[in-house]
Amino acid sequence: MNYPDYIWLKEAGPRDGLQNEEAFIETDDKVKWINMLSESGIDEIEYSSFVHPKWIPQLRDAREVGRKIKRNKNVFYSALVPNLKGLEHALEVGIDGASIFMSVSETHNKKNINKSISETYPVLYEVIKEAKQANKYVTGYVSTVFDCPYEGKVDPEHVIRVCNQLMEDGVDAISLGDTIGTAVPSQVEALLERMLTEFSSEQLIMHFHDTRGMAIANILTSLRYGITRFDSSVGGLGGCPYARGAAGNVATNDVLYLLHGLGIKTGIKEDKMQQAALFIQDKIGKKLPSKTVASQANDYKKTV
Repeated sequence: MNYPDYIWLKEAGPRDGLQNEEAFIETDDKVKWINMLSESGIDEIEYSSFVHPKWIPQLRDAREVGRKIKRNKNVFYSALVPNLKGLEHALEVGIDGASIFMSVSETHNKKNINKSISETYPVLYEVIKEAKQANKYVTGYVSTVFDCPYEGKVDPEHVIRVCNQLMEDGVDAISLGDTIGTAVPSQVEALLERMLTEFSSEQLIMHFHDTRGMAIANILTSLRYGITRFDSSVGGLGGCPYARGAAGNVATNDVLYLLHGLGIKTGIKEDKMQQAALFIQDKIGKKLPSKTVASQANDYKKTV
């Protein structure tokens, strides 16, 4: 099997990971953690979300975090922005890339954004346009591309339609989200076979949650289709506030174990990522779901 030579990983823990935690992680701890991640060799860090604090109170310190983090010149720093005000705040404190978001499922989109899909496009178009004028890379998160917690199975043609519109509006890449973590490899195959007739593999990012333990299998399937970009969260931290029971993103630590075991280069130091996982595990006060973190925890503690 010919796998890609190099994989780009986006660390989504500081945003997608923390937004579903009940406890607020102190700003200085967030900053220290992100600085640890910055020294791991990770390609990209999505460091926060510039949404209104009443929607995601755990990330109400996004601007302060953006000002305080120590930026590594080899790391791409992005943030989630829901509207022009969010983009303004993100640009003020510094981003390399802006991420916008919507769902393929009408019901999930209304729960998540409080708008229909047709009402969402004009809002996102303005954000995309302003971000591009500021010379920022724009990623379009597309949620519930396999299954919706309200509507069930999602037709790949709905995914194509949404992605085509976002590309037409100017996004640089699409992140395809298994938001509730229920997809299996056959669904990944079916969607990618259709997506790759419309888009290049370089334009696609896979975003798997691990609710049913299928995320690693789904990543392996994606690799076989030439996908080279994935979102992950250190230790498997996270979930979706609008999809009850959804687990966090696939654990960065577990993805690294897979990729390095396959001989695929990432440039990421597994020991540094383990250190970052144990740090945030201590701060949130509960065990992270990553099997790799759990199995190596004692070995790591013996060496520090």
